[in-house]
Amino acid sequence: MSIACVALSPVREECVLSPGYFHDRPGFSSSDSILIYLTVAGSVIPMHVLESESIESVKLKIQTCRGFVVKKQKLVFGGKELARNDSLIRDYGVTDGNVLHLVFRLSDLRVITVRTACGKECEFHVERSRNVGYVKQQIAKRGKGFVDLKDQELICNGENLDDQRIIDDICKNNDGVIHLLVRKSAKVRAKPVEKDFEVSIVASNSNERRDEEEVDEQENRWRTESEELQVVARKPQDRDFLLEPVIVNSKIELPSAIRDLIESTFGGLERGNQPIQSSEGSGGVYFMHDSSGHKYASVFKPIDEEPMAVNNPQGLPLSLDGEGLKRGTRVGEGALREVAAYILDHPRSGPRSFSNEEIGFAGVPPTVMVRCLHRGFNHPVGYENTSKNIKVGSLQMFTKNYGSCEDMGPRAFPVEEVHKISVFDIRLANADRHAGNILVSKEGEEGRTILTPIDHGYCLPETFEDCTFDWLYWPQAQQPYNPNTIDYIKSLDAEQDIALLKFHGWDLPLECARTLRISTMLLKKGAERGLTPFTIGSIMCRETLKKESVIEEIVHEAQDCVLPGMSEAAFLESVSQIMDRHLDELAMNSN
Repeated sequence: MSIACVALSPVREECVLSPGYFHDRPGFSSSDSILIYLTVAGSVIPMHVLESESIESVKLKIQTCRGFVVKKQKLVFGGKELARNDSLIRDYGVTDGNVLHLVFRLSDLRVITVRTACGKECEFHVERSRNVGYVKQQIAKRGKGFVDLKDQELICNGENLDDQRIIDDICKNNDGVIHLLVRKSAKVRAKPVEKDFEVSIVASNSNERRDEEEVDEQENRWRTESEELQVVARKPQDRDFLLEPVIVNSKIELPSAIRDLIESTFGGLERGNQPIQSSEGSGGVYFMHDSSGHKYASVFKPIDEEPMAVNNPQGLPLSLDGEGLKRGTRVGEGALREVAAYILDHPRSGPRSFSNEEIGFAGVPPTVMVRCLHRGFNHPVGYENTSKNIKVGSLQMFTKNYGSCEDMGPRAFPVEEVHKISVFDIRLANADRHAGNILVSKEGEEGRTILTPIDHGYCLPETFEDCTFDWLYWPQAQQPYNPNTIDYIKSLDAEQDIALLKFHGWDLPLECARTLRISTMLLKKGAERGLTPFTIGSIMCRETLKKESVIEEIVHEAQDCVLPGMSEAAFLESVSQIMDRHLDELAMNSN
């Protein structure tokens, strides 16, 4: 899903006084409303709202007047996302005259109009991440047998398009309309072609995260066993790009999955494939092709383009105090958290190590910190092929998918798939788990549904204030963990995790380490008592913006009990005792 986010611009008087905006709507008066300003599309829109209105109500008004679907919207005020829809505008401190940044998602559908030689027409939509083969299938379905799928050719500007060519590649120059011709293949013509099709692809703003069609995994692979990572580690003088892993510990040997990730991405850059900037999210996100150019290999997120960072391409203001969009996170640490999420997603067989190449319990895609240089990134001051423009950020393996959980109802998701996400989010105190950052894919001949968690730049926060889990109200969260999941939870060790992150170069701040210790403690104690993901997750999440969560209350009570100068271990022991009391009451009430 693509997000268009706009820059903060000065409030212009002509915008405020222009007719037809929100404040001209009936039902509002100066006595019961406040005037706020939304930055959108490079301008500022005035809007009257009630102080007692909920965030959801404001979003509905924006949808009614501007057409931005509620679930596709984000509102940012004072450097914080107004994420709790049931909270009131005044709860976030919004008052008369304040400026809110509107971040909204648009679909990435192309409207395709198909015309026959006889003048017949039909229309359908296709995501820009689909390939030419998918377009042919849609033409065949809508063509009602006029064209045999296996006999089709697609021509663009005289070029015969391969089935694996993706629509985004065809539209890379942002053409408003692209004319394609669908015709019988010259190789199989035994008689005159009876029907030709002219196809116009009309670009409409969009971006739904979707799966790529299957491509031979070995196609155009350039790596040889003798070269491996050495090829990646240098930037030859005749190249205008750089890609190399950031290794802070000489004892670290990259796992094969990480090496393959880097090499595949490097191969795409070497072939001249440009990074594709996504407007999804509030920071800079780039889709990187593999060497074939037909599919994505990875997703790159530079730290200097994170929300409210100096080179953020989405127009969000700079953070004044260094804090991120979520409470307890820091601008510029999102990439560290992305990598930490992968490192701490241990396989079922035990803690992640270089000899353990299994997929992690939750299925976080392989992620590594890299240094990357390319003119395709956001360089607002101008680009030079020098070291000053090298970006540092997280590189994550691209996951082929059919969309996100946001695009479909949760009832069809397997219980164990939802439970693995819940274990991961509770343990890492995720402050940004919504249905849009859980991808849906199929596996095996039976097409088993797999959920893949992504976007972990707001996990391991310093506080529990912004913990949010969309899965909390899915039906699967009401069911208890199965014995295998409970065994996995029992194997978790926060101290080992903190040491592992330090080994990889991130010495967790005391506050973040405390969060990990307490959240892991809660998960283990809750699972041991047979509590459901809903019950455990509800302890971590606030019901409203102003009402502290149970876990926050436990922490504050423990802080009141501990004498000044007492150790962290003594504090955690106090937390453990208070937590036991709360959990025992819950377990007794649930029985």
